[in-house]
Amino acid sequence: MKNPIYVVLENIRSAFNVGAFFRTCDAANVKKIYMTGFTPVPQNCEKILKTSLGAEKQVPYSFRRDGVSLLRSLSEKGAEIVAVENCKNAKNIFEIKVNFPLVLVFGNEIDGISREVLNFAKNKVFIPMEGQKESLNVSVCGGIAIFEMLRKFKYF
Repeated sequence: MKNPIYVVLENIRSAFNVGAFFRTCDAANVKKIYMTGFTPVPQNCEKILKTSLGAEKQVPYSFRRDGVSLLRSLSEKGAEIVAVENCKNAKNIFEIKVNFPLVLVFGNEIDGISREVLNFAKNKVFIPMEGQKESLNVSVCGGIAIFEMLRKFKYF
């Protein structure tokens, strides 16, 4: 049985990051990946296929151009929307409580999550940093966030 976690990738520019998300989502038994905006999809994208190592065959996925309408639909079905973004009013990911089913939203490597999508999220969370940089690679961030939510689901 799949875990009640969904992943939304909004405007991810690197096909290698998308492939890495497929590997992580397979490892965590994520229910589905949604690609939105200009995020590349596995069909005819050798870079995703090379990085995902076949995980795109294990994790259900689909593409929707408009992220807000997708999130509205998922929210109407009872999913909690959480944006993983270092922004104003974001809470520490290790200190929040969430409800399941859960949708984790990840944004563009440079610009982050769009304002429209960010405004739709019920919660905004950040991963605390100890070093000088203020961010992680989006696929690394995804691994941390997905497995932290999986831990919360299994142990709350």
